[in-house]
Amino acid sequence: MTSTVPSVGSGISPQPEAQRRVLTVLVTSQVLSGAGLAAGITVGALLAQDMLGSTGLAGLPSALFTAGSALTAVAVGRLSQARGRRPGLAAGYLTGAVGSAGVIAAAVVGNPVLLLVALFVYGAGSATNLQARYAGADLASPAHRARAVSTVLVATTAGGVVGPNLAAPTGALARSFGIPALAGPFLLSGTAYILAALVLALWLRPDPLLLARRLDEQRQAAAATAARTAGRVEPDPSERRGPGLMPGALTMIVTQLVMVSIMTMTPVHMRDHGHGTAASGLVIALHVGAMYLPSPLTGWLVDRYGRTAIAAVSGLTLLAAGITAAAAPGDSVALLALALVLLGLGWNLGLVSSTAMITDALPLATRARTQGMVDVSIAVAGATGALTSGAVVSAAGYPVLTLTAGALSLALLPAIAATATAAGAGAPRKSGR
Repeated sequence: MTSTVPSVGSGISPQPEAQRRVLTVLVTSQVLSGAGLAAGITVGALLAQDMLGSTGLAGLPSALFTAGSALTAVAVGRLSQARGRRPGLAAGYLTGAVGSAGVIAAAVVGNPVLLLVALFVYGAGSATNLQARYAGADLASPAHRARAVSTVLVATTAGGVVGPNLAAPTGALARSFGIPALAGPFLLSGTAYILAALVLALWLRPDPLLLARRLDEQRQAAAATAARTAGRVEPDPSERRGPGLMPGALTMIVTQLVMVSIMTMTPVHMRDHGHGTAASGLVIALHVGAMYLPSPLTGWLVDRYGRTAIAAVSGLTLLAAGITAAAAPGDSVALLALALVLLGLGWNLGLVSSTAMITDALPLATRARTQGMVDVSIAVAGATGALTSGAVVSAAGYPVLTLTAGALSLALLPAIAATATAAGAGAPRKSGR
């Protein structure tokens, strides 16, 4: 490493070759982990409905693995802060693989308690999949940060679209081994998470967070030397926090709550109207594709027009998703698919914009740990949405759930506007900056 450290504001990254390698490895791991994540989403609620015998409890699996992801988000954040992104992310995926094996064992022996515990552990894979986006931003310059995040997110599309469509084939494979068909996708989940962990453990070098810290220390030392030479007293930049933390966290919480509550109950709603696993797998595949595939465009929009502007657009998109889902006849796969596509798109707009806000706001000295804590709010919001969604559908019906969730997304608009005005966080970012 040379003694001259480029400014973080110049170009794509102060270390473009290292950033390209980091993104390549992260993209590979995200393709694998996306398959593991989406496979479990497709059948988790159906498996619980069968084993627990209640539609009202069908949202419990999603609540449990999102609650598990809350604990994992803290653990991965702290481990990444202490040791780097590589051990933190690899450990998270291995834990998700253990949870997948537990779900299969629970289905084989017919033990609902083991199922619930295993689903809690399985949530580690979901949390780690989300935490990986921060690793893509560690070495990116501020003007290209959202696009770096989007590169990592879009890689999840390949696995995320393939995974749900393998629900039927993996179910058939599971039956050939004497395993209940609905546990079949967890065979894919466990394998995918193990492979993702191996890719990161072997090839995520240099570690993006550790390298970013070294570069930041060199910049701070150079700035301090220049300040002493000029007779100035410079504040310590390692403790400064920007204004985007609260609006970013708010956007994450609302988008996750709305998305999970509608997504969790859609396969149950479809089965109640006579649709099979293949149809619900197709709808969830399109939904997961919409969650990740638009990421490159979203990243460009966020860098070009501003974090808070795109966060507000995400709220309107989620509202449109809720209205469409409520209006869709139960026998219309096409309209339900459209609603879930809008739901995924709104989530994507919210996640990319809020991730950029939060990363902008956090100094490297505390970045990974605070990011992990922020992701706890995502997990708690998801658990809340999942846990209440089944009860709402059981008591009032699917349209009431989707309309309520869609209306909740409107809370983003005044809250983000007020925060952006007060903090000055809404100024557009130009891609050339």
